[in-house]
Amino acid sequence: MTDFTMIKGDDGVAVITWDIAGKSMNVLSLEGLAEIDALIDDALADEAVKGIVITSGKDSFAGGMDLNVIAKMKDMAGDNPAQGLFDGIMRMHGVLRKIELAGMDPKTKKGGKPIAAALPGTALGIGLELPLSTHRIFAADNPKAKIGLPEIMVGIFPGAGGTTRLTRKLGAMTASPFLLEGKMSEPKKAKMAGIIDEVVEDPLTAAKDWVLNAKDADLVKPWDAKGYKMPGGAPYHPAGFMTFVGASAMVNGKTKGVYPAAKAMLSAVYEGAMVDFDTALKIEARWFTNVLMNPSSGAMIRSLFINKEALEKGANRPDVPDQRVKKVGVLGAGMMGAGIALVSAQAGMQVVLIDQKQEAADRGKAYAEAYMDKGIARKKATPEKKEQILSLITATTDYAALADADLIIEAVFEDPKVKAEVTAAVEAVIPEDCIFASNTSTLPISMLAKASKRPEQFIGIHFFSPVERMALVEIIKGKQTGDRAVAKALDYVRQIRKTPIVVNDARFFYANRCIIPYINEGIRMVAEGIAPALIENAAKMVGMPLGPLQLVDETSIDLGAKIARATKAGMGDAYPDGAVDEVIFWMEGQGRLGRKSNAGFYDYDDKGKRTGLSAAVAAQYPQAEVQPDLIEVQHRLLFVQSLEAVRALEEGVLEDIREGDVGAILGWGFAPWSGGPFSWLDIIGSPYAAERCDALAEKHGARFACPPLLRDMSNKSQSFYGRFGAKANAA
Repeated sequence: MTDFTMIKGDDGVAVITWDIAGKSMNVLSLEGLAEIDALIDDALADEAVKGIVITSGKDSFAGGMDLNVIAKMKDMAGDNPAQGLFDGIMRMHGVLRKIELAGMDPKTKKGGKPIAAALPGTALGIGLELPLSTHRIFAADNPKAKIGLPEIMVGIFPGAGGTTRLTRKLGAMTASPFLLEGKMSEPKKAKMAGIIDEVVEDPLTAAKDWVLNAKDADLVKPWDAKGYKMPGGAPYHPAGFMTFVGASAMVNGKTKGVYPAAKAMLSAVYEGAMVDFDTALKIEARWFTNVLMNPSSGAMIRSLFINKEALEKGANRPDVPDQRVKKVGVLGAGMMGAGIALVSAQAGMQVVLIDQKQEAADRGKAYAEAYMDKGIARKKATPEKKEQILSLITATTDYAALADADLIIEAVFEDPKVKAEVTAAVEAVIPEDCIFASNTSTLPISMLAKASKRPEQFIGIHFFSPVERMALVEIIKGKQTGDRAVAKALDYVRQIRKTPIVVNDARFFYANRCIIPYINEGIRMVAEGIAPALIENAAKMVGMPLGPLQLVDETSIDLGAKIARATKAGMGDAYPDGAVDEVIFWMEGQGRLGRKSNAGFYDYDDKGKRTGLSAAVAAQYPQAEVQPDLIEVQHRLLFVQSLEAVRALEEGVLEDIREGDVGAILGWGFAPWSGGPFSWLDIIGSPYAAERCDALAEKHGARFACPPLLRDMSNKSQSFYGRFGAKANAA
């Protein structure tokens, strides 16, 4: 089996087609790189070949590099993995540079063979870096296609020449959204940005025509021509200098210094802009190697690419027949129910949206209408698509409309009695094989399943708010939940294009179990007299998207108070958070309920915009004269989450550490640079983690006590992915 094939036409055009058997999208492997290298050599050496077109046999062009290649390059290098990575990257540069120079005379820049890229669809990562090395890029007029370099999103940067070529083609300022933010564009917008050259109906035919008519001058890239000047100015040019000053501030402002790839990429651009192109490629390769050797990039790649993809493809799906959902009933048309109805209809399912009153059900459907109207205004949707989606949603009060549903998702008020009544009423009309799911975020699934006549078909499907934006869905197995219900939930989540994790039933399941201690630790520190600004900034500087105080303001303080009372009632004397309650209940009593009341740990203006940390809170809880150091605060915030993740694994709530890491990043934003709580503990090492637990527990209490599992791993110097990563390593 080969990844690349070549056909030399009678017209003198050699067409190299990238088409990996058994994959929906092309990805570049070391074997594939060697194949295209040999084919380029063959075509350049053949006098009958006048030009070359590189295209794809699929609807898309390519989705990037096979990231497992990085591990292979490290392993092949033995005791010197950095050298192995650098050499492997330079081999890739060599192949793409060969395409770019195309056999032309080094001095006269004449005599080369024109090489074009014909992109039938999406071209991402190396799938764009390869075309950027050709002399002209033709893309199909396909508005669903995505063109871009999204590597920064998984902890690396474009390291196969994409960083250097795009910067020299567009200038540092224009290239920055595509490099530093991973911005992706449909073909016409990519052409307007200057990334690709032509958008046509038939890119292969257009590319062939171009190579047959190209002149020597058409083959010379601007950076290979005499007198080349970087658009916008090089770093030593006044305009260019200001660009890099601004870019440095932007990178540090957005990353807080915890994402090594962004800083390394900016360094590669800055240093590469002051030397010739080939030297710039070496600089890019060195910085890329630097990033790949950083444990952060490996952890991010593993969690956000390899493990996430494995979970989305059903890595932990039971071996039962396809359970694709055709018709879903959504019970409760509030914000959650309305969001679930929207994403289900977007996936092409028939949706019955039920509420007690017709006007409430209609409001739920109107949510989808308003969402689509916003999409139309932003040119992300069409009136036709809006009508199609709305036609799939039936808003009603009549349970009889659920008679042929194959999945029910209950999203009614968080009260066991209300849920039990709804369960009984719905089971009276739905088919016997219909799966029933509750969207509860806190109530035990096994308890709720007692109201069901078929507990083996009862499961939890916990969405995060807002449903249409949040990527994670937590699937909860009750004590009697059967395999078909799990498969149904997983297949449904795949249909709505979200990432699932499957956990066993326990108080707060997994995500809330870990995020509540994070919020509580922040509140606890306020009561201790630690400066709120220190708490919030410490969290952001260690990679959390929101500080704990802002997060509780966003989710609402009265919700926190409600959860506290319910938890205390359930745990009795074992309840550990009395110090937190003192603050929460005081704020509730003051009417400081968070953003929704324009008053919480922060103050807000009349439009709901934060204006700063609250003086009223500072007056009630004055700052201590002596403040802890930054690392102490950061460790409290990260350990309190990570130790809950470890306990969830110990207790069998989590069955797969991949789900623990992916769920933490997507569910509540656990420091993505770390790869998730288990990856973070692996980065700092179990012996050090256990040592810090002991110190934190002695100083701050039993919530930091080292779990027995972590203690055992510490004694054996084990890592989580070493001990539990058999599934993950096989992915």
